Amino acid sequence: MDKSQHSYIPTLVEQMSSGSIGRREFLRKATLLGVSAAAAYSLAGVPMPGDGARADDMPKGGNLRIGMRCMEIKDPHLADFAEKSNVIRQTCEYLTLTDRNNITHPYLLEKWEVSNDLKTWTLHVRKDVKWRKGKPLTADDVIWNLKRVCDPAIGSSMLGLFTGYLVQEYETGEKDDKGNPKKSSKLWADNAIEKVDDHTVRLNCSSPQIAVPEHLYHYPMFILDPEENGAFGADANGTGPFVITEYVVGKGAKYKARTDYWGTGPYLDTFEYVDLGDNPGAGIAAMASKQVDGLSEADAVQINAMKNFPHVAVYQVDTTQTVVARMHPNIDQFKDKRVRQAMRYAIDRDKVIQTALLGAGVPAEDHHVAPSHPEYAALPKYPRDIEKAKKLLADAGYPDGFEFDMTTRPDPIWELNTAQVLAEQFKDIGVKVNIKSLPSAQYWEVWTTSPFSLTAWGHRPLAIMTLSLAYRSNAAWNESNYSNAEFDRLLTEAEGILDPKERSKVMAKIEAIMQDDGPIVQPFWRVFSTVMDKKVKGFDLHPSQYIFAHQYAISV
Repeated sequence: MDKSQHSYIPTLVEQMSSGSIGRREFLRKATLLGVSAAAAYSLAGVPMPGDGARADDMPKGGNLRIGMRCMEIKDPHLADFAEKSNVIRQTCEYLTLTDRNNITHPYLLEKWEVSNDLKTWTLHVRKDVKWRKGKPLTADDVIWNLKRVCDPAIGSSMLGLFTGYLVQEYETGEKDDKGNPKKSSKLWADNAIEKVDDHTVRLNCSSPQIAVPEHLYHYPMFILDPEENGAFGADANGTGPFVITEYVVGKGAKYKARTDYWGTGPYLDTFEYVDLGDNPGAGIAAMASKQVDGLSEADAVQINAMKNFPHVAVYQVDTTQTVVARMHPNIDQFKDKRVRQAMRYAIDRDKVIQTALLGAGVPAEDHHVAPSHPEYAALPKYPRDIEKAKKLLADAGYPDGFEFDMTTRPDPIWELNTAQVLAEQFKDIGVKVNIKSLPSAQYWEVWTTSPFSLTAWGHRPLAIMTLSLAYRSNAAWNESNYSNAEFDRLLTEAEGILDPKERSKVMAKIEAIMQDDGPIVQPFWRVFSTVMDKKVKGFDLHPSQYIFAHQYAISV
């Protein structure tokens, strides 16, 4: 056996040979542990998907236009939505790439190795990559970016992912206005992020962590030019395939192709996003008139309107994309967990799916762990039970229910539709919900502070990623301000368990905490869809809504 190969690889091969795991699960695990994609596919006995002769066959030149909201980007390391990352990713890149099959590959990394105890990750930076402005990509660039997102003063959501193995919390010695100790974060050790040589970085972790490669593809984890110190706009430096030439919030973005890009492509001369606003009808009209060549996302109503356009191709993919109606447990109405439980018992999930998504989804279970996640544990379903919900409210001191505002946004329309259906169902237990729909730009200014809101969450290949981003105490994206010490402890434990079947045993306890004490009502997992003009070549829908313009071409 290769001495650099993780000791668990032979076990994975045996599990695949015996049929206890499938080929896809083998590929996911083996590549996470540092086996190259080519070697993993060879061990699995299946051909590796790839470009083949595509680079020579793809049409060259032309301009591609995709309709997508273009929001303000204050700092790429603060990107908090897929649309923002799509603007940046054409210019700046990631160390890894998780493909549409949830298999993670090296990208700006050539490879990585991980110790048997999952505590030491050695990252090998590619030696053939240059920044657009000429200098080579080095380990120093990577370290600067990793340390920057670990700085609590920056406010990146990466801090939530890295907490527990690269970052630790500590008490500052100060107290807040309620007398509670203030906390901050720092790298757990001086050598937590270590330079080995000019193209090698080592992560020395305080605890085992299986998801490092996926974390490095979380959408704020761009590798930025340190000289630009987090600034982004026209002419931003990057290692990516395009130069961004124009970016206007609410209007669009324009790019021109690099001729010296280190990777495959781009095939286009130019590329642009066109912001079509909040009205879903604008996307339909733009596709009908060929104002754009595709949309970054299309809901079921839009798909039904466009599927018979002769020039339009429809794309769909199953995802772990979802929406949660989340409550701040520190607000009077939601402090008692019985109220939060009652809100969950109020929901008829199948009806929500049929009404808001026209059937394009599957029921969720209020713990934000999907059946497609490898660590999912099946628990009893949370049925609609109006009488039980009313009794829980009465026991919590609300025998007549209560009235509260829910914040949401009008775009995409399925989110507003979901809010309206939920509000109707909450009425049945005596809770009157007033929907406050804000323009998208305003919504994202208040999404973490609104005491009750509806928020869409994107696809992630591992449940431990989503849980650490959304519910770990003090995480930047912990929009509900949820804090549960036992949840945090179990989550850190789960992150260090390699075998998903063993990890699911811990996940069952986490899911049970969420169903009993958690801050969310989660009605469904959504089927993600969009449309492209049939002249667009090379497009393949990614479950995370990511756009890879360097892979696309236009036939004329």
